[in-house]
Amino acid sequence: MSAAARFAAIQTANSRKPRQFQRQQREGRTLSVSELFGQNTFDLARMKQKLPKSVHRRLTAVVREGAPLQPEDAAVVAHAAKEWALENGCTHFTHWFQPMTGATAEKHDAFLDLDDQGNAIERFSGSALIQSEPDASSFPSGGMRSTFEARGYTAWDPSSPMFIREGVNGKTLCIPSAFISYTGEALDKKTPLLRSMQAIDKAANELLAVLGLPASRVTATLGCEQEYFLVDRAYWSLRPDLAIAGRTVCGAPPPKGQSLDDHYFGAISSRVLAFMSEVEQELYKLGVPAKTRHNEVAPGQFELAPIFREANVGVDHNQLIQSVLKTVAVRHDYKVLLHEKPFAGINGSGKHNNWSLSDSEGENWLEPGDDPHDNLRFLAVLASVLLGVFRHGGLLRAAVASHGNDFRLGANEAPPAIMSCFLGGMLTRICDAIVAGDALPQNPQQALLELGVAKLPKVAQDNTDRNRTSPMAFTGNKFEFRAVGSTQNPAWPMTVMNTIVADGMRQICTWAEQDGGGDIGAFSAIRRALTEGGAARFEGDGYSQEWVARAESRGLKNLTKTPEALDELREDAAVKLFSDHGVLSPAELESRFNVLTEQYVTQVGIEVDTATLIADTMILPVALAERARLAQGLSSLLDLASKGVAIEAGPEHDRLTRISTLVQQMTAARAALDVAVAEAGHDPHACARKVGPALEELRAAIDGLEGVVEDEAWPLPKYREMLFVV
Repeated sequence: MSAAARFAAIQTANSRKPRQFQRQQREGRTLSVSELFGQNTFDLARMKQKLPKSVHRRLTAVVREGAPLQPEDAAVVAHAAKEWALENGCTHFTHWFQPMTGATAEKHDAFLDLDDQGNAIERFSGSALIQSEPDASSFPSGGMRSTFEARGYTAWDPSSPMFIREGVNGKTLCIPSAFISYTGEALDKKTPLLRSMQAIDKAANELLAVLGLPASRVTATLGCEQEYFLVDRAYWSLRPDLAIAGRTVCGAPPPKGQSLDDHYFGAISSRVLAFMSEVEQELYKLGVPAKTRHNEVAPGQFELAPIFREANVGVDHNQLIQSVLKTVAVRHDYKVLLHEKPFAGINGSGKHNNWSLSDSEGENWLEPGDDPHDNLRFLAVLASVLLGVFRHGGLLRAAVASHGNDFRLGANEAPPAIMSCFLGGMLTRICDAIVAGDALPQNPQQALLELGVAKLPKVAQDNTDRNRTSPMAFTGNKFEFRAVGSTQNPAWPMTVMNTIVADGMRQICTWAEQDGGGDIGAFSAIRRALTEGGAARFEGDGYSQEWVARAESRGLKNLTKTPEALDELREDAAVKLFSDHGVLSPAELESRFNVLTEQYVTQVGIEVDTATLIADTMILPVALAERARLAQGLSSLLDLASKGVAIEAGPEHDRLTRISTLVQQMTAARAALDVAVAEAGHDPHACARKVGPALEELRAAIDGLEGVVEDEAWPLPKYREMLFVV
């Protein structure tokens, strides 16, 4: 690859024009968002038009109340779904599922079938809707499946609407599904999430009974703020590291990065806005309620945020958002970078998970109500979160552990690896008052009155500040789990979040019974939970060394690297937690440890191979050629000087010395990397401890050379070119 290709890419990128796309119209009029929304989804509203009333009523109970699905109803739904899909141009259907790769998977089957006479017909049975059988041996299973044990099943998830994906030459009906093995173990991200939602529903209703409130279906809700970078496709095609590893393994910082903070919330360029607009149109058709778009802090970085939905649907929507971003980006000659840290030295990308609880009446449980019992419910949920984070902070860190996220956590507005909660001034005062209350009055209303919190104010978003260094920040009526990485499937973090909060609720229920039951027992239990869980509260600068020391004294773990975080999955407390709540069996939990560990080691290996490929075949030849050219020039000057010509060769000498030193550093770092890789083997801890630093040494030498080798010879697109997209 020559520098000519780089300069051609610069010219191409800077000549791009905003892409115009066809907006959906009807009778010559552009459809409004409300008219377009859900056009390609077979949701309950559309099913109501296609299904008999009795079937629709029972299916609604399945979706909203968790009632069992009747096989005869599945056949009716399958027929209606087929007819709707055919009306909209579909030729195939697929069970769309989320294996432990972290991405989505699908196997397409045609509606085509043959009747008894051999004639072509379209057919879709209830059994085909409910279940399919992809090969389970080729997906990560963490040891639960062997190559010769290939059978696995996808099972329809009725709680998430079917949808149509549009291709260039056809359409496919996608059926959100769980993925399990022949023997029933979860092989995916969705199944444990669904189980965790059942666990929190069960624990929440136990809590309602303790508080003397009526039973209700309680569900976790989720809204994912997706951050991403855009680079022009011409640049991306010349960067093997971006194409293979997802991040730049070398690249000197630009003269101006995010230093002036002028990109954040700045005017969106016309080309980027055209891309965002088409992304939104595609998402609206899929029923994804994209709400917010804006420039993020770093140049070339952006954010898309949807309206929150039930957690299971919210996860599916995030997977669709990532897919649509990638697909539409190609149409606009962009590439979307979802890696947590594609560019060193500037902000990384997260996927802030906004989590809350809602009941069947639509009430948000992290919104204080209008009477003391509602206040108690709010405080009980708050206390459950704090207790869960304190007791299981290591698991919460494991839930966001990945090679990419290790580069992001702890800098540039990303939270640190220590899991803690930020509540804001008002809630901090309330919690402190409850914990400090010495004498416990005879009823909770009197206790709250004496503590000054009998009538909690509405905790609106502007009643609490924001702490960007907090992994778990209360932001008004929800907790924002900021530590989740941008490329990560949010199902696993939400599975852990639901489970640890359910465990906190169960502990409060146990304490309430021990403390005499009734309102007074409930209030006493809440106080105990706020007292113990208070160790997880922190309002200050999460980057400070003072917090690191204070967190250690409180018993909070500082797991800075993925391997040590993943070890938390093997702790007895973790095995017991997931088993007790019916979320993961010991074997299923072990499989996730194995899969995540293997992915970490593999990703490190990919980066090593990519970095050495770039160093050996792209950078070193250019650097050696530059050194040879300089040496030849210096030799000519010295020859002239020896013949009496008055020439000062100092600048040439200094430049040659500098580049020679960097070449030596690079070759030494390259050799040291080989040694580190050999010593680390397949040990994830050694990969983090030895290979990571060795890669950084090689990077430092390459980046130094970028600052010395003449610009016209450098083959890789530079940060200053890639980051400032137009």
